Amino acid sequence: MNRRDAMEPEKSRADVFPVKGVDHLRFLVGNARQAAHYYSTAFGMKCVAYRGPEQGFRDHAEYVLVSGGARFVLTGMVHAGAPGAEHVTKHGDGISDIAIEVPDVDAAYLHATESGATGVTEPHDLKDEHGTVRLASIATYGDTVHTLIDRSGYDGPFLPGFVAREPIVSVRPKRFFQAVDHVVGNVELGKMDEWVEFYARVMGFTNMAEFIGDDIATDYSALMSKVVADGTRKVKFPLNEPAVSARKSQIDEYLEFYGGPGAQHVALATNDILNTVDAMRGAGVEFLDTPDSYYDDPELRARIGNVRAPIEELKRRKILVDRDEDGYLLQIFTKPVQDRPTVFFELIERHGSLGFGKGNFKALFEAIEREQELRGNL
Repeated sequence: MNRRDAMEPEKSRADVFPVKGVDHLRFLVGNARQAAHYYSTAFGMKCVAYRGPEQGFRDHAEYVLVSGGARFVLTGMVHAGAPGAEHVTKHGDGISDIAIEVPDVDAAYLHATESGATGVTEPHDLKDEHGTVRLASIATYGDTVHTLIDRSGYDGPFLPGFVAREPIVSVRPKRFFQAVDHVVGNVELGKMDEWVEFYARVMGFTNMAEFIGDDIATDYSALMSKVVADGTRKVKFPLNEPAVSARKSQIDEYLEFYGGPGAQHVALATNDILNTVDAMRGAGVEFLDTPDSYYDDPELRARIGNVRAPIEELKRRKILVDRDEDGYLLQIFTKPVQDRPTVFFELIERHGSLGFGKGNFKALFEAIEREQELRGNL
């Protein structure tokens, strides 16, 4: 297992494509109304905006949900020929757009396209009574795009054309999570390094970490992973590819059922993972199981030291814990949130650690493999 950190990236590289953070994640789904209800009830998110036929947009119904700085846009097609319908047919419910807020859309788009990125939409303005939003988009792995967005001159509920909307369910007094920590992409065998180089060349991102070898493999399957990030570490994209193994890996299964490369999971940052897991599990969210032996391992207990929650409380909830040179983190993973074994979520609570739970990889992958075996896909 090799890990390479770039905690002090070169200023010139960090400045070629400055970013403010992940603006929103757009999910193309089969039924946006029902998806909005699910993320409101099970994930505790608040619906704040809507756009659809009632506003003159004849192709889609779109719901905007927020939790702190995390923003999901759920887009459903209202007729068979609507843009995005083929995406849902091919991929099922999935993330089509990882939108990034930037201070200068034109400069970012120009740098990206001159560096070899494929432009999808050129810089343009959207306006209404709330102001102006400037945006453009470029292609990345599979059918995924990055919208580049500057909303500094806008104070509306989301984008021009969207109207404010009341929450779908009663607003909870405490949010479950407050930000998108990272978004993980799965790509084909042999393509990971190409996309790492793409993010370095096009966005000036650095290779923050890499995971290869025995620590990221089980007896049956393996993968390789590298993490690219902007200079401020506000935007982090782990990229996975399958590795040669005895059986079908989780990445192989994803690529098969998603129909190609795409966003595999979204890590959501929480300040209180114990109560969040309790609330989400009570609302019907299913999490991966971790055997009791994980928590009873004396090596684990010696390595993690003291953490804010008793190990028995973590064990009861099946929350994983890992420590590195900077601190520790607590994390847990949901099962896929749609019928296809594709997109899932991670909850992560960081206490100094900048890592991704390296010490938990084997336990996590074995848990995923138990689910694969139940589906007949291992």
